[in-house]
Amino acid sequence: MTAPRSYALRPVVVASSLGDLRGPTDGLVELPQRLFWSGAERVFDLSNPDRLLEMYEAVFDAVRTPADLAEHLNGEILPRVWSDLCLAPRVRRAWEEAHPELALVPLPSTELPSPVIIAA
Repeated sequence: MTAPRSYALRPVVVASSLGDLRGPTDGLVELPQRLFWSGAERVFDLSNPDRLLEMYEAVFDAVRTPADLAEHLNGEILPRVWSDLCLAPRVRRAWEEAHPELALVPLPSTELPSPVIIAA
């Protein structure tokens, strides 16, 4: 049996202020290959909520510099979509520690609805 490997995690890049995030709010956005290399379609239509979330998640996953954050994320949009983003727990924690207003955004419920019992 081999020993488990430990992997170094990249540091989480966090903007010093949400106001620094001046990325686009609409239109088509093409992410550079360094931020989105795994998909053939690097163009995101920000009018499509699912594509906007996908783009933000890709940026959070691959970002290496505050400049990438500032260029591709928007400080007004981010709080509105924060609870819908699928982020690594360490990324979410780092951002919420730096920007407590994001921690106030309720996360979507993962609870299943209660079953409905119909009496005969």
